[in-house]
Amino acid sequence: MSGDEVGHEAISSLSEDLRLACMRISRRVRFESTDAIAPHQFSVLSRLEDGPLTPRALADVEKVSAPSMTRTVGCLADDGLVERHDDPQDGRRVLVELTAEGRATLTLTRRRRDKWMTERVAELTGDEQATLRAATDLLQRIAAR
Repeated sequence: MSGDEVGHEAISSLSEDLRLACMRISRRVRFESTDAIAPHQFSVLSRLEDGPLTPRALADVEKVSAPSMTRTVGCLADDGLVERHDDPQDGRRVLVELTAEGRATLTLTRRRRDKWMTERVAELTGDEQATLRAATDLLQRIAAR
């Protein structure tokens, strides 16, 4: 095996390990506070923070079917976390908007998730925390590309 092949194999292995670690952490954080709302519902509420969207737009950005999003929005509306109303610019369309309770639920869920992550990071040594800081900066660069 040439040096280039060994280098590519090492990078490929590192990439796989990184992807798996990121997925596992993401999954753990998402499920840490499932007592408030389900992870997919949290994601929808997060999408609405910047303003109302149509169910179709939500389905597109969440990469789910329109009927699936309609069910999710219905559950969120039943729980008082979102409201549906006619689009003032196009009465044929419906907009979905966060309620005050929906915003409060987002805040609470984020606090619980942050608490879980903070507790895990606090268990690391100072050197490990410094390594994690450097890795976080690199991960941000990768994510931005």
